[in-house]
Amino acid sequence: MAQQANQPLPNGHQLEEYTIDRQLSLGGFSIVYLATDPEGRQVAIKEYLPNSLALRSRGEINPVITSEHLGAFRYGMKCFFEEGRALARLSHPNVIRVLNFFRANDTVYMVMEYEHGRTLQEFIQKHQGHISERFMRGVFTRMLNGLREVHSNKLLHLDLKPSNIYLRGDNTPVLIDFGAARQTLIADQPILKPMYTPGFASPEHYGTRKDLGPWSDIYSVGASMYACLAGVAPQAADSRMKKDTLAPAMLRWDGQYSDRLLEIIDWCLNLNHLYRPQSVFALQKALVETITPPRPKANPNWLGRFVEKFRNPQR
Repeated sequence: MAQQANQPLPNGHQLEEYTIDRQLSLGGFSIVYLATDPEGRQVAIKEYLPNSLALRSRGEINPVITSEHLGAFRYGMKCFFEEGRALARLSHPNVIRVLNFFRANDTVYMVMEYEHGRTLQEFIQKHQGHISERFMRGVFTRMLNGLREVHSNKLLHLDLKPSNIYLRGDNTPVLIDFGAARQTLIADQPILKPMYTPGFASPEHYGTRKDLGPWSDIYSVGASMYACLAGVAPQAADSRMKKDTLAPAMLRWDGQYSDRLLEIIDWCLNLNHLYRPQSVFALQKALVETITPPRPKANPNWLGRFVEKFRNPQR
C-alpha cells in the first residue's frame, strides 16, 4: 500500500468515555488527539494507525486494511498494546504517564496525561545557536532520570530526539512518544518496518539491529545535545559510517562551551557503541560534574602585541 495521509477522527467524536477535541499531531505510525475525560480533564490519546498498512478516508471511523497487510497490522497493534501495558507500569516525573489503553474502531488507543508546554525542538528553533550550557545540563540531566527509569524496566526509547523531549512551563523535561519502544518486543520480527529518525538514530538502528541497547538511546541523547548547539540534526549515522563529515563538538564550539560538555557530546556520538557511555548513570555522572568555564580563544592581534612587547620591553 502506498504511503497516504490518514484522516483523523472528527472533533467532538465520542471515543469510549473520552471526547475528541482536536488533532494534536499526525505521524507515519499514529495520530495523537487532545481529548477530554469524563471528569473534564484534558488527556492526549494516541491512535495506532500506520499509514503504510491502513487507510481511513474522510467521514470514516474504521480504517480499511487490505488482506495483504492485515497480518502486519494486527501484529503491530498487538505490540502497540503491549507497549501501552509496559509504559503504564512507569510512574516518573520525567516520563509521560500512560493512564489507559483500549481497543476500538478495529485498532488500539493509548491515553496519556496531557502536558502544557513545548518541545525541546521548538525551543531550539526559537533560540537558534543561543542555548546556554546551564540550560542544557539542567534539561538533559533531569531527562536522563526518566530514561534511567525506562531502561530499568527493560525498555528502550529508540526514537529519542528534541521533538520527543517535552518541556513543561518551568522547563522540566518529559520523555514522550515511545512509539519505537515496541521494537524491543519484536527485535527478531522483520514484519514491521523499523522506525527511526535520521540524525538522531544510532548506527545500531540500521542493519540487523542486534547491537541495540541503552548505548543506542545514549547516541540519540548526544545527537540531541549537538542539535541544541547546531540548531539542526547532526549527520545521519548511516551516512557517517560511509563517510564521516560530522565536525566534532570539541572543534566546532571550542571556547564557547566548557571542554567537558563538548567531550561528553562527542563521547555519546561515537560510531562504535562500545566507546560510548554504556549506561545512563555513567552519562549523568559526567553531566553533573563541576562546569569549567570555556577557554577564551586567543586574539591574534593581542597575542602579536604581547610578543612584540616581550621582544622590545622599551616600547
